[in-house]
Amino acid sequence: MLESRIEGTGKPFVIMHGFLGMSDNWKTLSGDYAEKGYEVHALDMRNHGKSFHSEEFNYDAMKQDVYEYCEGHNLDKIDLMGHSMGGKVAMFFAMAYPEKLNKLIIADIGTKYYRPHHQEILAGLAAVDFSQKPSRSDVEEVLKGYVPDFGTRQFLMKSLYWKTKGQLAFRFNLDVFTKNPDTIGEAVPESAVYNGDTLFLRGENSSYIRDKDIDGIKKHFPNAEIVTIKNASHWLHAENPKDFLAATLAFLA
Repeated sequence: MLESRIEGTGKPFVIMHGFLGMSDNWKTLSGDYAEKGYEVHALDMRNHGKSFHSEEFNYDAMKQDVYEYCEGHNLDKIDLMGHSMGGKVAMFFAMAYPEKLNKLIIADIGTKYYRPHHQEILAGLAAVDFSQKPSRSDVEEVLKGYVPDFGTRQFLMKSLYWKTKGQLAFRFNLDVFTKNPDTIGEAVPESAVYNGDTLFLRGENSSYIRDKDIDGIKKHFPNAEIVTIKNASHWLHAENPKDFLAATLAFLA
């Protein structure tokens, strides 16, 4: 079963991180939702964080992981939110198990196919030679050559941990990600529809959901509302948490 961080009491609210992320990415907002009366379950998806590693890595498997997590924690009906890859998992889950959902929130990802676009990041991660027992600063120095953006580097460094004394490693399953570069970009099945209440949030400065994508979103999610978070790009929940929190709480209420 998936690992998670559980916080608060009240209505079950399940949150899923994006590609190369982990539950800790939601630490601050999880506390905010818990204060508002939610029992927050921030998941580590398969091959991420503290959850199990598997050669099987696709949206069908991940949506099933979420279902089994809900069954294992006796979560009969949930509010569900996912960012980026986690948003795609949420879409697949909603279409397979609509009876499990109250409300659905998708953060900065559309229903369409996205071509592989993490190659430089994956190359940078693969360039780290852990057999040399690098320090955290050594790892960051390697990543700098591939990932010039400081914020993205810090996001990746969150998955660095001490596997044993003096030996760092990444928590995510880099081998599987490198073997399956197309998986993350998979489109929602052509005929799939979810009729429940859905909120799509997009970053004002992000290119993941463009105006021309809205018709496609509405085809699969006819009751979708689309809200733009100002002064934010793809990591909208980290870049403008105040507006992100306000928009999500208003929708959930």
